[in-house]
Parts: sequence; structure tokens; C-alpha cells
Amino acid sequence: MRSDYSSINWEIKSFEALTNKELYSILQLRAEVFIVEQNCPYQDMDGKDSFSFHLLGSDENGKLIAYARILPADISFREVSIGRVVSSPSVRRTGAGMELMEMALQVAETKYGKVPVRIGAQLYLKKFYERFGFTQVSEMYLEDGIEHVEMLRDAT
Repeated sequence: MRSDYSSINWEIKSFEALTNKELYSILQLRAEVFIVEQNCPYQDMDGKDSFSFHLLGSDENGKLIAYARILPADISFREVSIGRVVSSPSVRRTGAGMELMEMALQVAETKYGKVPVRIGAQLYLKKFYERFGFTQVSEMYLEDGIEHVEMLRDAT
């Protein structure tokens, strides 16, 4: 799938359909941002990837620059959820993150219907997620030493 307004090429794959190279690229991008950039050692491989759909956004050279995983209900939360939302530092402030979330919500609706979606958001990104209809539904909590809040987007 190609987006309407950028040069990002989007693919959605089940865990089983990922190639070794794709899985390596996903883990590499997640480690680059969540572990190295955010200086947060944590267990990224949490056992949920095999249940997820994986949204991969690649540039014209095939390099992974944006990624999210879409999880069915009762894996991370009671509701369908979107997690591991990440864009490469090379595409920050280009709209790639906005496009990533739009695509992730589109995939969630395609796969699971018009259902509520819950996320565990880093607190500093609360306003970003509010643009997509998410509202804070929990107190702030620490996850791996980083402030988070749960946010919910009602079925639309």
C-alpha cells in the first residue's frame, strides 16, 4: 500500500509473513530509538510480536523508516492496541509520524472493525496522540523509567 501524500511505501504483515531481513530491520529501528536514543535498557522482545500485525514504512531505497505493531484485544489491553510506534530520527518533523499513526489506525480498523483502541503513550507525546482522537484515561505511571499514560480512542 502506498500513501496518498508522501513517498513512504507501507506494508502490513503478520509475524509469520515477515522475512528475516524485515524482522531484523524492525528490531534494529526499535533498538535505535527506544533503547539507545532514549537511553532505556528494557526487554523489547516481549512475546507480543507473534500476535501482532506489523506496519512497515520504507523509503524509496527500501530502508525501514517508520513502524508500528497492531495488536488484537486481550494481548496488551482489553481493547485492540497500537504499540512500538517509532519513526527513524532521519524523518522526524517531516509528517512521517502523523502518517504512521493514520496508517496504523486504518490497519486496526481494517483488521478489527470500528472498535476502541487503547495505547500506552509516553507522556511527552500525549498531545500528538490527542490529534488522532485519543484521550488520557489513566494517571501517569512509570514504564521502564519513562512517564506513560494510557489513552483510549473510542470506536468511530
